[in-house]
Amino acid sequence: MEDKKDPQLNIELDQEVAEGTYSNLAIINHSVSEFIVDFINIMPGVPKAKVKSRIILTPQHAKRLTKALAENVRRFEQAHGEIKDYEQVPIPMNFGGTTGEA
Repeated sequence: MEDKKDPQLNIELDQEVAEGTYSNLAIINHSVSEFIVDFINIMPGVPKAKVKSRIILTPQHAKRLTKALAENVRRFEQAHGEIKDYEQVPIPMNFGGTTGEA
């Protein structure tokens, strides 16, 4: 009888990606077929900021990511206490499209 196990997924993480990219603003756009999340680092007193990373997801993967983030925030707060959501000064967006801040 054949032993059927879940196949192992080998994920490679190179050094540059492992260092990560800091972001303190995410702009989210969507269409019927995809979600686009732009990660931005805004510095105080600097009027211009660049998108540091863009992730494009299917709607199904966006929903899975939402659930995974919610679960990880729940676990974090269970271990370390509630994460405070401080009020931020609104950041003017000078480009069009349907966007949402995260």
